[in-house]
Amino acid sequence: MDHTLEPHVLIFPIPFQGPVNCALKLAELLCLSGLHVTFLNTEHIHRPLLRHTQVLSRFNRYPNFKFQTIPDGVEHEKPVSGDRFMEVMAAVDAVTKPLFREMMVSGGLSRKSDRPVTVMIPDACFSFAIDIGIDASIPVICFETVSPCCLWTSYLNLPTLIEAGDVPFKGNDLDQMITSVPGTEHITRRRDLASFCRSDDLSNPVIELIVKEAHAVPRAHGLILNTFEELDSLILPHMRKLCPNIYTIGPLHTLHKTQLTAKITSSQETTFSNSVWKEDRSCISWLDNQDPKTVVYVSIGSLATMTVEQLLEIWHGVVNSGKPFLWVRRPGSITGGYDESQIPAKLLARTKEIGCIVEWAPQEDVLAHSAIGGFLTHSGWNSTIESIMEGVPMVCWPYFVDQQVNSRFVEEVWKLGVDMKDTCDRLLIEKAVRDIMDQKHNGFTKSANTWANLAKDSITKMGSSSIQLGRLIDDILVISSTPFDPK
Repeated sequence: MDHTLEPHVLIFPIPFQGPVNCALKLAELLCLSGLHVTFLNTEHIHRPLLRHTQVLSRFNRYPNFKFQTIPDGVEHEKPVSGDRFMEVMAAVDAVTKPLFREMMVSGGLSRKSDRPVTVMIPDACFSFAIDIGIDASIPVICFETVSPCCLWTSYLNLPTLIEAGDVPFKGNDLDQMITSVPGTEHITRRRDLASFCRSDDLSNPVIELIVKEAHAVPRAHGLILNTFEELDSLILPHMRKLCPNIYTIGPLHTLHKTQLTAKITSSQETTFSNSVWKEDRSCISWLDNQDPKTVVYVSIGSLATMTVEQLLEIWHGVVNSGKPFLWVRRPGSITGGYDESQIPAKLLARTKEIGCIVEWAPQEDVLAHSAIGGFLTHSGWNSTIESIMEGVPMVCWPYFVDQQVNSRFVEEVWKLGVDMKDTCDRLLIEKAVRDIMDQKHNGFTKSANTWANLAKDSITKMGSSSIQLGRLIDDILVISSTPFDPK
């Protein structure tokens, strides 16, 4: 076999907004360096991506890039919410996995094809890709889009937590400390582990999925994380004992923007969307009319949901804080039959005076806007790192997966805001908003500015994240030209 193959990277994200957004940014960074990239989307997520973005015309400028889709058995026309996460993953397992295996082992992207893939970069959640990579003699570098703090405490250490008897929980004390995870013994309480750790059933499909990932990821050639060295200095040394080859290339969205601006001509667009929902840019004009650092941005991201009761508590809390607010309410994010007739007239009237509500917003632009003073967030990792980059303090109301861990680190480790997990009470919400905007604003802003500066340093030419991206590209070139040894 000819081992001087031209480098050809396959990127394969899980079919949800956040991971696809990150994967497209990574794909473009690799394209800018001259690597050939095939981006594999499942059909369910690819349709809305094409409908709401200019992604095709944008990637047309790279002759070394192509999109490919693979069936996934998901029938929904619109992107699903987090409560259907496992439904999508089960469909992928049943429909996509066998097709992907055939594609990589003997089909159009295999070593037998005209343009074989030389390196696979699947989402770490697709642990089956690591086995397929070994069978197909293709090296695998995993891309994990959840936070490193969650990946470490609740994913890679899930077998340890189970063995130590920490999961499932015994008794109902959620404030009991978790001491079996190296590096976070004094930080993590039960309630701060990923949400699936609260299950009392080890055969829960999510737990089974994560245990598979925990065993698979250390077998990959490397692991890409959307963080920078300083931000996760508490856990990265421990993680590297298990996964020695880690590429920290975050904040990915800013590294991407910086390199794009440096490498393309001024006539080409460098601001764009990877959103599977239609963005409403009218909110930017609304922000333009607000005073600096006065507005609270409220968004629970692309997967989280809330009940009508929770909506009302958050709404009252935000309005009662007296701060102007921009609220993103994604279609389908409120469960249990919401309609506006359930809302007190006084609340609606006050909202018209001080609020702006849109279905979906260009979040990176919103967080970078001078009017934003705080962010009431579900603590998804993209939202958290975008907020850190812009130096915006947070009120954290986590929903699931890594968000419970992220919100704890925001308050306890990075000192960037208030963790409100497991509560939804208008008085607490009002107090938390006032804390980040007024009472404790100076302390939070000082921390936020420190982290924002470290984040900006990491993506400069000689910053840690830029260096790690360079190392990733060099490694792809080397392993593409080396005979594959699956050991």
